[in-house]
Amino acid sequence: MLVIRRTFAVTGAVVVSLALGLTACSSGAPADNGNKVDAKTATSAADFGGMDALVKAAKDEGTLNLIARPDNWANYGKIIDAFEKKYDITVESANPDGSSQDEIDAAKNLKGQDTAPDVFDLGAAVRDASLDYFAPYQTERFADVPAENKEASGLWVNNYTGVMSIGYDSDKFEAPAKLDDLLGAKYKGSVALNGDPTQAGAAFAGVAMATIQSGGKLDDFTPGIDFFKKLNQAGNFLTVDPDPATITSGETPVVIDWSFNNVGMQADKPSWKNAQLPGTAYVSYYSEAINKDAPHPAAARLWQEFIFSDEVQNLYLQAGAFPVLMSAMDTAGTLDKAALEAAGGLPAESATATAEQTDAANKLLAAEWPKVIS
Repeated sequence: MLVIRRTFAVTGAVVVSLALGLTACSSGAPADNGNKVDAKTATSAADFGGMDALVKAAKDEGTLNLIARPDNWANYGKIIDAFEKKYDITVESANPDGSSQDEIDAAKNLKGQDTAPDVFDLGAAVRDASLDYFAPYQTERFADVPAENKEASGLWVNNYTGVMSIGYDSDKFEAPAKLDDLLGAKYKGSVALNGDPTQAGAAFAGVAMATIQSGGKLDDFTPGIDFFKKLNQAGNFLTVDPDPATITSGETPVVIDWSFNNVGMQADKPSWKNAQLPGTAYVSYYSEAINKDAPHPAAARLWQEFIFSDEVQNLYLQAGAFPVLMSAMDTAGTLDKAALEAAGGLPAESATATAEQTDAANKLLAAEWPKVIS
C-alpha cells in the first residue's frame, strides 16, 4: 500500500505543530569516538576512523530524527525498522505525510532544537533551492553513484525514482491506452492528481507527464496545464488529494501518481492496476541529504551509509521504486532480480526536467494552476 502524498512545496503550517514541546539541542558536541572528530563536519566515515567508529558515535547519540517519510512510501516502514534493529538507534519519524518544503521549514524553524530533522528526502525543486541547509558527505558507495545523480562534494545524492503512471480501479475501468482517454465521459468525476503541482512533487510530475503525452516539451509545461484545464472542464477532474482510504473507498478511482505508489496500492485493493502510457515516460529521482545543523550528526551520517547499502537499495526496489545503485548492483550480482521483474524495469525512453526547466515550470504553475481548478 502506497499512494501517501510526498510533496516538495507547501506552506509551513504543519511545522507549527512540530514546534510544540521542543527541548534544547543536546547532541551537537563532537562524538567521543577516539578521534574527537566533530561529527557535524565529518565528510566520510574515514573522518570518524572508519565505519565501526561511526557506528559507535551514532549509537552514543541514540536517536535519529526523520521527517516526511511515510511507512508506506518506497518501503520506508521496513527501512526504518531495519535501521533500528541493526544499530539499536531509536528513529523518531515526524510529520510522515509532510512535504519536501515541510522538511526544510522544519530545519529552519527547529534549528538548535533536538527535534530538528537530521536528514532530508527531497524532490529536486526544493533540493536545488535549499543547498545552504546541507552538509557534504560521501558514503562508502559514493563512487558507485553515477555523476549525474549526485552533487560532487556529496551535498545531496539521488536515492530512488519512480515512473509517472495512471492507477485505476479495474473493476470500473479498462486500462487507458492514451492520456486523452481520461477526457471521456466514462471518467466523469473520477480522475485525481496526487496533490497540487505548485506544492507536490508527484503532482508536478503528473503535469510533466501530461506535457510530454500531449506532444509538448519540458521547457514549457503549457500543454500539460491545458490538459488538466480540459479535464476539469469535462467534469472529470477531482481536486481530492488521493490516499489509501480514498482509493479503497472508491472516492478516487483513477489516480495519476508514481508507479511505486500505484503498484504498492494493489496489496490493499487487488483491483487496483497500474497503467504506463506508451511513449516517453516521466521519471524524477528523490535525493538524500544531511541537515548541516542535525541534532544527531553521527546518526545522520550512519543513516546515509545505510540508505546506500545493497540492503536498502533492494528494499526500495521491492516496493517498486528504482534505486540509484541499480546498475552497479546488477554488475556486482547483488540486485534483487525478482523485485526488478515485479517492478517492470525502467522504460526504454524517459525524460526528467532539468533544474532550469523545473524553475520555469514552477513559475508557470504558480500563475496558471489556480485557473485550472477555479
